[in-house]
Amino acid sequence: MVVATRLADASFEQWLGQINSACGRFCAKTLAPGFAGAIQEFHTHALRLSVVDAAQTRLYRTRREVEQSDGCHFFTVFQLRGQSVMEQGDRQAVLSAGDITLIDAAQPSSFTYQQGSRQLSLLLPRSYLEQQLRFTDLPGARRIAADNAVAKLSQQLVLGSMQNTQMSRLESEAVLNAVATLLQPALMEQDEGQDSHERIFTRSLAFIDQHIQSEQLRPEWVASEIGVSVRSLYRLFARKGLVVAQYIKNRRLDLCAQVLRQAKERQKLANIGYDWGFTDHSHFSTAFKARFGVSPSAYRKQYL
Repeated sequence: MVVATRLADASFEQWLGQINSACGRFCAKTLAPGFAGAIQEFHTHALRLSVVDAAQTRLYRTRREVEQSDGCHFFTVFQLRGQSVMEQGDRQAVLSAGDITLIDAAQPSSFTYQQGSRQLSLLLPRSYLEQQLRFTDLPGARRIAADNAVAKLSQQLVLGSMQNTQMSRLESEAVLNAVATLLQPALMEQDEGQDSHERIFTRSLAFIDQHIQSEQLRPEWVASEIGVSVRSLYRLFARKGLVVAQYIKNRRLDLCAQVLRQAKERQKLANIGYDWGFTDHSHFSTAFKARFGVSPSAYRKQYL
């Protein structure tokens, strides 16, 4: 099902209200006489997109607005027309037509539109980037230039998906995964010389993945194998906003969900949980529902 709404030539208050409805809590102010704004929303299963027109205005989120919104995604911003200035942390990306940037919804940000700007904003769940980039630091407002091949391909994919009114849930999730995969090379470009903390963190992730199906996998084992104290391991993960044990559990749950989406046979749910380190079916079901909002059986039914 596709839901498309349009608010054209809106008053400032109407436009901001629709922005808050589509994208989460924002504040805004006009910059000069001549404000213009319009928004179109496109929803189809996992895909949530908005085409935003703006002129002579500034959108911004302080810590207060962030706390009032869902921070479990990134705004993947495609500049379709005109120019904008996207800011987050100490970074600033000046976008022209064809450029892309990612903005972390869990951090304050600011978007400035002087003249007529048109952007497409895709809400990309954090989990899709985590799967691709494995917690590589992703500072917001990093410009991906229009002449970058992945920028062109990802924009074509997203624009094309807006025309598909018969897209299934699985297809909509495939689009999100494809966008994250396409953007991966550009997002992973980093300064030379990864520091020692990053190397140790990367090793710990690799060890966890290697032993994710073992019920013996615990923070103490990870720390021992990579040669750091348990306290140091927790500090490494805390730098990424993570807790070791919680990461292990969520990683297992994500892999269980992947099996439920792709399994061709009706494997017993208890066996799926057990295969990925959950020895208690009740605990597995409770944890799965807490992460995905539905029970494992209800989740599987969505893909049958």
